[in-house]
Amino acid sequence: MVSTNPFTQMFARSPFKPMQEHIAKAQQCAEQLIPFFEASFIDDWESAEKYQQSITSLEHQADDIKKEVRQSLPSSLFLPVPRTDLLNLLRMQDKIANTAKDIAGIMLGRKMVIPSLIQAEMLDFVKAAVLTSEQALIALNELDELIAAGFRGREVQVVEALIDKLDDLEHKTDGLERNIRHSLFVVEKDLDPIDAMFLYKVISWIGDLADRAQDVGGRLQLLLAR
Repeated sequence: MVSTNPFTQMFARSPFKPMQEHIAKAQQCAEQLIPFFEASFIDDWESAEKYQQSITSLEHQADDIKKEVRQSLPSSLFLPVPRTDLLNLLRMQDKIANTAKDIAGIMLGRKMVIPSLIQAEMLDFVKAAVLTSEQALIALNELDELIAAGFRGREVQVVEALIDKLDDLEHKTDGLERNIRHSLFVVEKDLDPIDAMFLYKVISWIGDLADRAQDVGGRLQLLLAR
């Protein structure tokens, strides 16, 4: 029998678990970039397209969850954190999925060739960005425990440590971005100028992926400060 108690219904519509499901989908989008790049390195655009389609499908699933979260957020005093803070956090999570889709989309659309001399370095850069977004997922998975603990005690220290690691990973990705930009500069004279321009754009978006993950941590940290 379905309960008609308004308090029971309110907690049944809790947005926190769907928010965790949303960032898990966003992370799956990011993870697909690794085999996508590996396929592009060997001009296997048939496989690359399958990974790109997977990213697009996962991004659409994330959008569906995003709508569910927005609909489940009560505009009442019963939320333990401000509604606007949760919506901003959700927006940062969504950018992870969107950025992954944009990267795969532009590369597939142009069948972009990564110069062989920088492929290994590029893959390390992509993996570092994906690892950074994975750390955002790990931190967000503590959200329900934070709620249960009332944003106090040892759980806060656990999440703060996870956010510190997230910041460290983002800083490492920044360093790799500087390195890959320099490496591309060295070989760009051998590339078509338009191709070089789009490669710099892709590098920027990979860096953005890590930045958006760090933004998730920043938003979570704001919740801790409430």
